[in-house]
Amino acid sequence: MNTESITEKDSLYHDLEKMSVKELLHHIHEEDKKILPAVGAVIPKIEELVEQVFLRMKKGGRLFYMGAGTSGRLGILDASEIPPTFGVGHGLVIGLIAGGDKAIRKAVEAAEDDEEVGWKELEKQDINELDTVVGIAASGRTPYVVGAVKKARENKILTACIVNNPGSVLARNVDIAIEAIVGPEFVTGSTRMKSGTSQKIILNMITTSVMIKLGRVKGNKMVNMQLTNQKLVHRGTRMIVSELGYSEDKAKRLLLLHGSVNEVLEAARNEK
Repeated sequence: MNTESITEKDSLYHDLEKMSVKELLHHIHEEDKKILPAVGAVIPKIEELVEQVFLRMKKGGRLFYMGAGTSGRLGILDASEIPPTFGVGHGLVIGLIAGGDKAIRKAVEAAEDDEEVGWKELEKQDINELDTVVGIAASGRTPYVVGAVKKARENKILTACIVNNPGSVLARNVDIAIEAIVGPEFVTGSTRMKSGTSQKIILNMITTSVMIKLGRVKGNKMVNMQLTNQKLVHRGTRMIVSELGYSEDKAKRLLLLHGSVNEVLEAARNEK
């Protein structure tokens, strides 16, 4: 059983404080080049998870991200961007972080060490068998996350993880283990770097793919995006002009009337 903690291994680079800024940046960049191949190697596992989440969401299921520190913040970031990007409710993708919302900005001491609290937080969300729980932890051993997925799995809920060490306790306790092995960090143990970047990429892949399969994108356009600022109103207006050939004034007026590009396109189809 492999329990090697690659994320805690000594950096391949030494005496960082003696390097010039140019040397630091180039070395960090060289390490970052290892991220995409590591993510590419786990696409079959990501695909398996996306297919399962899609099927469950079609029946009313939700996606939960569980993490501590950087991993928790990345889950919350991804979850928070789904409603404005794809025009769905805030309860479809939910990010939970050890220590609660205050831990988004400031670390909460020892919050991740309680193996019981994660499941209690999921119970407060009325979690059920249509939902999916994805634990995010570079180390693969964060108690807050491990405890939550164990209980979720016991309750017949689909579980997955995104980790950066092979053969971790977290991976052994989920249905679908996504293990992106990016190697030691440039600053030893600083998993906000390569590990965190790989997690962000994978989270983008999961939710974007699910939302596309759920019909929240047309062609390659965010036709269900929320019109939360002028930039998005302009973008939506251009989409309507491109799709329907309307004047810019008419397109903008209809967009603001209906509230989304997709609603304008549906109205136009119904008029034919």
